[in-house]
This record gives sequence, structure tokens and C-alpha cells, in this order.
Amino acid sequence: MNNSIKQMLERYHCRSFQEHEQALREILQEIALVGLWRGKFFEHAAFYGGTALRIFYNLDRFSEDLDFTLLTPNPHWSWQPFGEAIKNELSSFGFNVSFVEKEKTTQTAVKSAFLKTPTVQELLKIGVHSTLLKRVYPDTLIQIKVEIDTDPSSGFIYEQRFLSQPVAISIRCVNEECLFAGKMHAALFRAWKGRVKGRDWYDVVWFIRKKTPLNLRLFSTLSGHKEVLTRPLFLNLLKERINQLDIPSAIEDVLHFIRDQESIKATWAKEFFLHWADQVIT
Repeated sequence: MNNSIKQMLERYHCRSFQEHEQALREILQEIALVGLWRGKFFEHAAFYGGTALRIFYNLDRFSEDLDFTLLTPNPHWSWQPFGEAIKNELSSFGFNVSFVEKEKTTQTAVKSAFLKTPTVQELLKIGVHSTLLKRVYPDTLIQIKVEIDTDPSSGFIYEQRFLSQPVAISIRCVNEECLFAGKMHAALFRAWKGRVKGRDWYDVVWFIRKKTPLNLRLFSTLSGHKEVLTRPLFLNLLKERINQLDIPSAIEDVLHFIRDQESIKATWAKEFFLHWADQVIT
């Protein structure tokens, strides 16, 4: 096993197949960022979303995808040659992956691709005992969706954050207050396959508990408001959405991404979210 990968694995204390798989996914994500950095990707784009929060802002849950935003609009932007940069970097650490850009039937501003690798093969490479893998179908794949918004909001603020492993580099990220605005917009307005995305609500409470201010100007822009919402109008909007929230579906969604599942099952209720809504700093 590559020594850098061994050091990265020391951060985790995996107790199950799922936790080993999540650790591997996160390691693949971080190596992919290095590949993008080598390919000069961050001269054009910034890191965004839940995985940016996980890696650079210490969000205490796992995240599946890699999300980015261009710095300036470019409808002709393509994942080539950045997919090759990701593949080459992962190959240098011993991982065999494919990178497939998604063909869209309808034109949207978001360009998507998938990073794929065989689950069993790669878990064995990082030392997971074969007994943990007996029930895993041999053709199972780890899939990491990689997306970029080619028509970004003009209100984002960027900052440099620093990755320590597997290589010490700096990555351009959307700053924390803007990430909060994006996450709040997702929680209130995103429809995810007809179900609520509990991960968004987990992250919203995480931001509030950290006392991260909400960039209300950016939230208003993302939400399609011509004027910046006042705090009372924003809170009315938030509480109205909380009162409509399907709590069991939100719980079901988030449990796969956290370790302390019992606290979520015991505390998540409309009263819980209404309490934290009043704590938002704007």
C-alpha cells in the first residue's frame, strides 16, 4: 500500500464495511482534488458543496459527490482534459478508475461526470479483510459524481484552503458564509427524487451551531428574489418550509452519512428545527 494512503487511513477508525467504503471514497475524493490542482482546474473553478465542507471546514458527516462552480460563466466548458488529470493522479497512488462524462438529454448549466472504481478490488488494496467483503457483489462499483455549475452566481466569495494529505496544496473554495447560503437554498428549494434530502438539513443545523453567519444577499439571489430578504421574511420562509418537512424521510436520508445515528433519531422533529431557525445569524 502507498505510504501516503496508509497515513490517510490512520484518520479513520472503521468498524464496518460501510465505514471502510466511506473512508475509501473520501480518500479518492482528496486524491482527485490533487489531480485537478495539477491540471490547473482551480484557475477556472472553485470547490463547493458538502464535500468541500467535509474536507476543508470539518463537517462531521461523510459526503458523496464533488461539486464545483466556475468563476465566470462558460456554456462551452467541458470536463476534458480534467478527467484525465484525475485518472492519472489516482493511478499514481495505485487506484484503477474510470472517468465518464454524462451525456445530457436536456441542456443545463451543470456538467456532470462519474468517477468509478470496483469496490472490492480497491478495498482489498487498502487492507480491508476479505471477510468483510463476502456479501459484496463482485461487480459493485464506488461511484463519485463530479459536477460543475457553468453558469455561477455572481455573489460567491472565494478563499484559499489547504489540503495536507496526500499532497500539501491549496484549493480555491467558496467561502463558508456563501456555502451556508447555498446549503440553505438547497434545503428550502431542492427536490431530490421526490424526497427530502436530510443531509441538507443536517448541514444547516451544523452551520447554525457553529454560529456561521448566513450570507442573506447571496441566499436571496439564489432564491430568485430581486431584493435582499429581510430577516423576518427569511425566517418566515424557513419556518414555513420546516412545518412542511417530512421528518422520517429526512432521517432516513442522513443516517447513512453519520456515525451518531441515535442522536438524530431521538432529536429530529419540527420543534428541533424551529428552535435552530431562531438561532440563524444574518
